[in-house]
Amino acid sequence: MSEPVTIRFAKHGAAPHGILMVLTDETLAFGKATQAALKPASAAIARALEADRFKGKLGGAVDVLGPEKLPASRVVVAGVGKAEDLKDSDYLRLGGILAGRMPAGAREATVIVDLPGRSLPGSAAAEIALGLKLRSYNFDRYKTRRKEGEAEPAPLAVTLLVADEAMAQRAWSGREAVADGVILARDLVNEPSNVLDPPEFARRAEGLRAVGVEVEVLGDEDLARLGMRALLGVGQGSVKESRVVVMRWNGASAKSQPVAFIGKGVTFDTGGISIKPAAGMEDMKGDMGGAACVTGLLYALAARKAKVNAVGIIGCVENMPDGAAQRPGDIVASMSGQTIEIINTDAEGRLVLADVLWYAKERFKPRFMVDLATLTGAILVALGTEHAGLFSNDEKLAGELTAAGLATGEKVWRMPLSPDYDKLIDSRFADMKNTGGRNGGSITAAQFLQRFVDKTPWAHLDVAGTAMASPASDINRSWGSGWGVRLLDKLVADYYEG
Repeated sequence: MSEPVTIRFAKHGAAPHGILMVLTDETLAFGKATQAALKPASAAIARALEADRFKGKLGGAVDVLGPEKLPASRVVVAGVGKAEDLKDSDYLRLGGILAGRMPAGAREATVIVDLPGRSLPGSAAAEIALGLKLRSYNFDRYKTRRKEGEAEPAPLAVTLLVADEAMAQRAWSGREAVADGVILARDLVNEPSNVLDPPEFARRAEGLRAVGVEVEVLGDEDLARLGMRALLGVGQGSVKESRVVVMRWNGASAKSQPVAFIGKGVTFDTGGISIKPAAGMEDMKGDMGGAACVTGLLYALAARKAKVNAVGIIGCVENMPDGAAQRPGDIVASMSGQTIEIINTDAEGRLVLADVLWYAKERFKPRFMVDLATLTGAILVALGTEHAGLFSNDEKLAGELTAAGLATGEKVWRMPLSPDYDKLIDSRFADMKNTGGRNGGSITAAQFLQRFVDKTPWAHLDVAGTAMASPASDINRSWGSGWGVRLLDKLVADYYEG
């Protein structure tokens, strides 16, 4: 796992090291700890803010060369807007903004977590640290040469000076686990498919045993024995064997009913016989973004010792065209016993999820199931890259996911399900077909999945627009975003722990 930045905490008044970063609001005043640190150069800092016409708005920052009297090479003053309106998501964004102001090659920085007239809680410092760590992430492990003048990557150590060091450290222990889960998910999505094939994905998931997750790996023979013919059909054109990985975190009593998360893990998707156009096909290394999220989530829950029993199941396959690949017109039997006519071999993710959803429902009898998949281009047409599509058979679960999305900034938008859409996937020759045609493509894909959940509360998140190639943000400059780890950790923390 990448380690983009190391975080530590110290009490207000400790000597700053490296770049000094301080906060102010729209009054342009500073808190007492900041005033003390800037005192030798307060006039110079005030002149710099005035010259820059700085207003203290959230998102704004002024970069000042360290005045002679300060033991800092540079001072960054970041605005927070109206301090009384700040939420956790604002502190998270603030951490990303501060990280974005770090010059290339910086090795040390100090952030004074302090505002005028306010005692900031440890949770605020932890959210700032989370934003710092996520924005600092960079996937460059395959670069062997750098541009002329480009600095070599250097380890960055950031110290946050806080009012209550112990409280901040306690809050950070949980947020750091989430940060590491997001980074794990990003690493998985960013890896090339010649490195991260289904067996290798399973091997990396086995690494979660180090934080107490029970991991079980099912290979082709196991899957055939279970009757997962829909999933196996997707992978049968590849020389790489398919895998289903079951990850279990047992943080509550043995009697506590688990929650379940299911991820689509197509490590590369050519479209199979219904082959995709060449342009942009390289992005299909990220067609396992749902499985990456589930893996990162299980890591986060275990690392922060969440008081919940959670199951994460990922179906890992490679969809390739060769003489053994399944064809349009084939009919396969799913683990549920329902038969599926293959209309388009590029509608493969739902075949993987069909078997894994049924398996999760039958084996674990979960309180709910949430699946994540880079499932359809149609969701991009509908929602762009700002929201993931949310489909659900349960109002309570849908409401909880919506609230968690608003709190974390990983937003979802409810999409419809109905019998009128469902009949579009009825087949002349089998129980159903794997695509309902061009119109409403993300909806008919969700209708297909709903046939494999029975009455279990369930939500499907179509993350095709958010898991990869999504727009850069204050906390992410990575092609693979790790989207969903923070959302689902928040869902568990707010509604299902204890």
